[in-house]
Amino acid sequence: MFRYVVRRVLWGVAMLVIVSMLTFIIFYLLPSADPAQLRAGKGATPARIAEINHSLGLDKPFYEQYGIYMKKLVLHFDLGYSYHNEVSVKTEIFSRLPVTFSVAIGAFVLWILLGIPVGVISAIKRRSLLDRFTMGASLAAISAPVYWLGLIALFLFSSDIGLIPLFGGSGSYVSFSQDPGGWVNSLILPWFVLAAAFAAFYARMVRGNLIEVMSEDYIRTARAKGLSERRVIFRHGLRAALTPVVTMAGLDLGALFGGAVLTETVFNIPGVGRFAYQSIIDSDLPSIQGTVLFGAFFIISANLIVDILYAFLDPRVRY
Repeated sequence: MFRYVVRRVLWGVAMLVIVSMLTFIIFYLLPSADPAQLRAGKGATPARIAEINHSLGLDKPFYEQYGIYMKKLVLHFDLGYSYHNEVSVKTEIFSRLPVTFSVAIGAFVLWILLGIPVGVISAIKRRSLLDRFTMGASLAAISAPVYWLGLIALFLFSSDIGLIPLFGGSGSYVSFSQDPGGWVNSLILPWFVLAAAFAAFYARMVRGNLIEVMSEDYIRTARAKGLSERRVIFRHGLRAALTPVVTMAGLDLGALFGGAVLTETVFNIPGVGRFAYQSIIDSDLPSIQGTVLFGAFFIISANLIVDILYAFLDPRVRY
């Protein structure tokens, strides 16, 4: 196990380097805007733009810029400074991580609590009216874009423009330390909007996996031994059916830790996703590089944790 974890960690580090290089190449070779021009503003002279290019190091070859970036990152964990406002990228990301964690974990709890029970009930009540209704609703939730659901939720339930003003509106985020009740109220809509598609997908996946597992030979053997149907389902069937769910849950949660871009943008939540979106709009290379690296780090870490958990969920898995 130890050697396996070490190999995966080294591979994860290599992947982070590859991701940073690809991001740097894409931004350098296919720029959407000139950072120096953005910094200088409208009407800036060519001399001023050239001066800013030199101060930012943008007049150096690509490989020199990347080498300097990686040296600072490895030795000092320095992600550089934003081209847009000269603020440390690391400081910006760390200040927004608690907000993104709040959005991601709350949505994760919701879609697990909703998706898995719905999938189990649909599998047990296969082809019933309840099964058809839940699967139809799941298909609708998966098909609906997150930004559209967010706008509909704001139009119906937000405190500022909603027809039924029950919860906080766009830009109403309150930190937990400041007001726990206000924190929950400001995140209820983003949690449900973000969890909707995930819960629907997990419900369909659990249903399909459980139906397949319940036809296995060892399930028939368990029933032949006289075990109750509830024990057969939850002790033997569900455990095997949840193995791929754990994989998806880890990767989805890891991705959200890197920022729920659409949800945070629609609800104007000051998280990493919103920061990444604004960085792309501003063509802010250090900020883009930093948010991409953090997203890749969380996904790789989640993948490693999921692989280790496999051994506990499925006795057939060995390293």
